[in-house]
Amino acid sequence: MSTEQQNRLSVFKTYKLYVGGKFPRSESGRVYEVTDSKGNWLANAPQSSRKDARDAVVAARKAFGGWSGATAYNRGQVLYRVAEMLEGRRDQFVREVADADGISRAKAGAVVDAAVDRWVWYAGWTDKIGQIAGGANPVAGPFFNLSSPEPTGVVTVLAPQDSSFLGLVSVVAPVIATGNTAVVIAAEKSPLPALSLGEVLATSDLPGGVVNVLSGRTAEIAAPLAAHQDVNAIDLTGADAGLARDLEIAAADNLKRVLRPQAVDFTADPGTGRLTAFLETKTVWHPTGALGVSGSSY
Repeated sequence: MSTEQQNRLSVFKTYKLYVGGKFPRSESGRVYEVTDSKGNWLANAPQSSRKDARDAVVAARKAFGGWSGATAYNRGQVLYRVAEMLEGRRDQFVREVADADGISRAKAGAVVDAAVDRWVWYAGWTDKIGQIAGGANPVAGPFFNLSSPEPTGVVTVLAPQDSSFLGLVSVVAPVIATGNTAVVIAAEKSPLPALSLGEVLATSDLPGGVVNVLSGRTAEIAAPLAAHQDVNAIDLTGADAGLARDLEIAAADNLKRVLRPQAVDFTADPGTGRLTAFLETKTVWHPTGALGVSGSSY
């Protein structure tokens, strides 16, 4: 190794929030130490404040119209592009997942591959979920009666605390695949993969504000989001029993949809439950005309 290489200073990565397509530091100026499973320092992560949470909701609401109004096929293309970008940064995520979850590089590689595959899987569902969640309803009368799914709106997602990347992808991808926008609270002790995911989203075709990533103390950030009047739903996967109960009470104030925490094996087939969890059903009645002896006169 040359003397120049020996004297070279290490360039430490600065992790930032991802809000509205930009990378702000927490408005509070606070950071907290992130360590690996052995207690070794990895990085300083931003410690989000209530103001950061409110800013994220504003960004998510602003992005909702364009994202929900895009064709399902286009959303699938965008999500697939995200998977391409994840694949290109595989080595970085393997390193971060190994440190975050306290597993070997080989096991972390398998986790990252599964996460990329999961993202592709959800990308493929964007233009198909309407076919299983909607349809024509039989009615007695000269009407067409059609039900179709529509996104709920702005969804707060508490990322799982024990699966820093595969679990993260498994709760975020289905929310945006169906046209919602998301405010994501990264795992408190292992936020780095989530913050790096924000960098991937920023360099893909995903519009700014569709996904916003906050790091910090889960309870501190989640409380104002659960009570926020412009948040339409909340996924409590990353909350413990006590916190989940408090957040569910706060969420009732504006009748948010609530997905309660439950034990999940993120390596198993995810099914369509999370795709339909944050969808509303719109039913349309349309007259067909008078029904005669020969049938409809539409």
